[in-house]
This record gives sequence, structure tokens and C-alpha cells, in this order.
Amino acid sequence: MAFIDEIIFHAKAGNGGDGVVRWRHERAKEFSGAAGGNAGPGGDVYVKAVRDINILARHKKVKNFEARDGQDGQNSSRHGRAGDDFTIELPIGSVITNTQSGRVIELLEDGQISKILHGGRGGLGNEHFKASTNVKPEQSTAGIFGEEADFKVELNLIADAGLIGLPNAGKSSLLNALTNANAKVASYAFTTLDPNLGVLPGGYILADIPGLIEGASDGKGLGHKFLKHVKRTKILLHLVPLGLDEVSVVDVYKTVRKELEKYGNGLTEKREVIILTKTDLVDEKTVKDARKKLSKYNKDILEVNVLDDKLIKKLSEDLTKLLAR
Repeated sequence: MAFIDEIIFHAKAGNGGDGVVRWRHERAKEFSGAAGGNAGPGGDVYVKAVRDINILARHKKVKNFEARDGQDGQNSSRHGRAGDDFTIELPIGSVITNTQSGRVIELLEDGQISKILHGGRGGLGNEHFKASTNVKPEQSTAGIFGEEADFKVELNLIADAGLIGLPNAGKSSLLNALTNANAKVASYAFTTLDPNLGVLPGGYILADIPGLIEGASDGKGLGHKFLKHVKRTKILLHLVPLGLDEVSVVDVYKTVRKELEKYGNGLTEKREVIILTKTDLVDEKTVKDARKKLSKYNKDILEVNVLDDKLIKKLSEDLTKLLAR
């Protein structure tokens, strides 16, 4: 299924039902009093945020969404039933624009529900008009039409966690191992030019962000692209590769943190977890030494080797628990 990040659809709220003229029937006294009930209102139209980045693809061929009309008023003073609402499920991060009014709604949280169209008001039955000066009212009112409009949906993806780090830190390889995302992998810098996405158990979205270099906050390399996307992630998974003899893990870590600090926009305030990658290239002592050095800056440290299925499974479980909290 192709990934879709934009759709256009038409939606209509339900019409209100019509009020009716009805009469109470009693023995030996036909038409003894007004008994026409009020009609039910039409259903409203809502949008709801869900953890499914592919749901727009399923909506692609559906051009119309409609709530149900309200029921007409009934005899014996019974009111008509309200029309059923209609809820359109859209991915978290969707920006919904009413192309007629210009109103914009953004879905930022899982389960968030927002009303986009109001159903029409139900009409009034003749009993409503009964009064001392109008004992046999003949009037009723029709229901009001429900609102309708065209909507444009654009997905500004909000990843639950973003994989960050220097080029060749192993982000794409880890994303593929955790989520089967099939991101392009190579041994040279900037293989990742745009974020690649994967989904963990529970629907949590991982984004492999383009590699960061020193000077990115000044626009070098893919700096602006990197920092634009990382702003929309909730947790940063900072990958620090091992086996780089010429550079210490602390220097690697500090290079990325420095660029985040220079860029600002709250990036350094985000929750961060360090993940030591490529642990298969070094011995256990080197891994322990790296953990000790980096723990001075962040106590949340995990480790992984993409060739070890057990470590991948454990990391997936740890991340899912972390994101669920």
C-alpha cells in the first residue's frame, strides 16, 4: 500500500427531521388536541486521531462522508430520533482545512476528537405551538439542513520517537531491524535524505531522521531538514556508534547535542535515550566503558547489535514500554 500524506474529501452533517402536525384521538372526541412531536437533529461529523499512518491510503477512494438525518416528529407527542453522528479516523498529525470557511483543525494526540460539521436542528411539531390563544395549532416547522463542506487533509507526521545521530550511526539499519521499514542503507553519509518511518508494536511511530553534522544549525549538510523533522518527535533516541577508534563516544555525543542546543526550539528539553549501536564491533569492556562515560550526561542508556535478534527484540520491548508511559 502506497504511503499517502494528503487527501481531499467532501463531508455532510445530517439534516434535521421535520416537525409534524398530529392530533390526539380519544373516544367520542376526535382531534382532541395537538400531539405532533418535535423532530430529531441531524448527526454531526467528527474527526478522530488514531495511530495508523496508512489510514489515508484507505480513505483515498472515498470521496464522501455523511452523518445520518434526524427522524421526523411522531404522533402521540413522541419526538423523532437524532441522526447518528459520523466519525472519520485520521492519523495523528493530520491538519484538516475546511476549504470553504478556512477553519483549520490539527490532531495532535491519540484519540483526540474534534467536530468539523454541525447537524441541522430538528423541526417543531404542532404540540410545541399549543397555547391558550392557539388551542388547535396547525403549524409545524421543517428541519434545518446540516452543514457540508470540502476538506483538505495534510499529514504533518508526529513521530513518537526520532532516531538521531551522526551520519553512519546505524539509524536506518536499526529502523529496518525494529520495524521492517526497508529504509535505504549504505556505508556513506546522507543515505537518508528524508525521514523514513516504521511502526513498533502498539502503533508507535519511529522516524529515521537525516544524519546530523557539525554546523547543521547553520544550514550545513542536511541540517535544516534534520532539525525541521526532529522538532515534531516526542522522544529522541540518540544513536552513538561504537568502534570509532579515532573519535571518542563523548565527542560524538556532544557534537549532536551542541547542534540541538544551537538550534533551540525546545529540542534539548525533549526526553532523550542514548542507544549504543554496533556493539558487535567491540568487546564487552569497551561497551561498559562507553556506558560509564556517557552516563555522566544521561542515565538512560540502551545498547543494540542489529545482527542479534534477541537484542533487537529486547530493545523493541523496552521502547514500546517507554513510549506507552
